[in-house]
Amino acid sequence: MQDNPPNFRKLFVGFDGSPQVKRAVEVAMELAECVDAEVVVIAVAQLPKPATMVEVHAVLDDAREHYTAAFEKLVRNAKEHGLDMTTEIGVGHPAEQIIHRAEAGGIDMVFLGHRRTSRFAKLVVGSISERVLKYAHCPVMIVN
Repeated sequence: MQDNPPNFRKLFVGFDGSPQVKRAVEVAMELAECVDAEVVVIAVAQLPKPATMVEVHAVLDDAREHYTAAFEKLVRNAKEHGLDMTTEIGVGHPAEQIIHRAEAGGIDMVFLGHRRTSRFAKLVVGSISERVLKYAHCPVMIVN
């Protein structure tokens, strides 16, 4: 067993603009203030299947337009609290992008909002938070 406590220096939030995710950002920022950590927020745009290059660019442009105002507000709020926050937009399946970018980016903890879905929806598409919990290399906090 490891004697050293986890070192939370880089926190990662999967962002979709929902109230639950906005709460997850708040929780991540509260922890970041306590441990002097950086917060990284990612939104992931999903592509139609199969996607043409034109569709990829259109989806990414729409995502940038959609998330720009929300990201500006988050970054401004983080600066007011003396925190470093970066934002990014990924393209692909949200769970896969979150898992991959968390590992590649040296993330110490992932924060997600919990959106209640029907049992049928879970069976058909699965839960993003369940996939991230199962495959992430670091601790994951699901915020209600």
